[in-house]
Amino acid sequence: MDLIFLGTSAGTPTRARNVSATALLAAQGKHWCLVDCGEGTQQQVLRSPLSLSDLDAIFITHVHGDHCFGLPGLLGSAGMAGRTRPLRLVGPAALGPWLRLTLEMSHSWLPFALEFEAVEGLSACAVGEWQVSTAELSHRVPSWAYVFTERHPEPRLNLERLAEEGIPRGPLWGELAHGREVLWQGRALRAADYWQAGRAAQRVVICGDNDRPELLAQACLSAQVLVHEATYTQAVLTAGKQAYGHSSALQVARFAAEAGLPNLVLTHFSPRFQAQPGRGPAIDEIAAEAASVYSGQLHLAQDLAHYHLGRDGRLLRRAPQA
Repeated sequence: MDLIFLGTSAGTPTRARNVSATALLAAQGKHWCLVDCGEGTQQQVLRSPLSLSDLDAIFITHVHGDHCFGLPGLLGSAGMAGRTRPLRLVGPAALGPWLRLTLEMSHSWLPFALEFEAVEGLSACAVGEWQVSTAELSHRVPSWAYVFTERHPEPRLNLERLAEEGIPRGPLWGELAHGREVLWQGRALRAADYWQAGRAAQRVVICGDNDRPELLAQACLSAQVLVHEATYTQAVLTAGKQAYGHSSALQVARFAAEAGLPNLVLTHFSPRFQAQPGRGPAIDEIAAEAASVYSGQLHLAQDLAHYHLGRDGRLLRRAPQA
């Protein structure tokens, strides 16, 4: 599976970074999910290889504007681009009334069904090739992480089960292998019931704002990638005397090291951190702080950066397309 970061700034955009939005792409095909949708996300999509027609679901971590104010515009753009396929939206319950009122007030009509589900009542759901579960975080408002686990990693037929049930070889097996339901001796056979994983499932954890990384201990079991905010360095956080519900790079990296996570992606950086040193705190300070306690594969997300999680469990940045 792949990740494309559409926004990596905290609170407000900068010239180089938009606010929070992360795309998770399926291993096969063009389908994708979006985690958070800060203002301007629809413009970032235009600068990426993504299409709103291929978007399967949107997951909002919490109701702060830099994580959800882009929703009305993105939904409107999807409708104007001709989308008619239903779109699933998962987020805090308070999001539903706000979004409905915004669309009604602006006389925005969507030509597709928007299927909203409150995250507060969600234990797990299936979206495309993923099983999605949640973990509650600690922030100034309720905030969640979304855990994406492959449902059928490189599926292959369970030949032993087919033989045990006496299902004859031939066309029936071929139909099941292609994911199609078949009728045999009056029984409807579902393809998914006769598949088994060809390898261990990949798992990616994408978080909302959070000042207690340890809350993710259970969610990160068997995970290959953690995407977590690192709004500040520990020095900036301590000098401010309050975290405002955010983590430092040191906190997150220390947790990732203790949890044995092979890949850590930091994002949601305070605009005070500059790309070049000498004009105030530099983004390199966040990288250095995290690297001081974490020896795994460390990435500081950049807008429109595209990462691929390989079969070996390593997350590597793809070269920009020409």
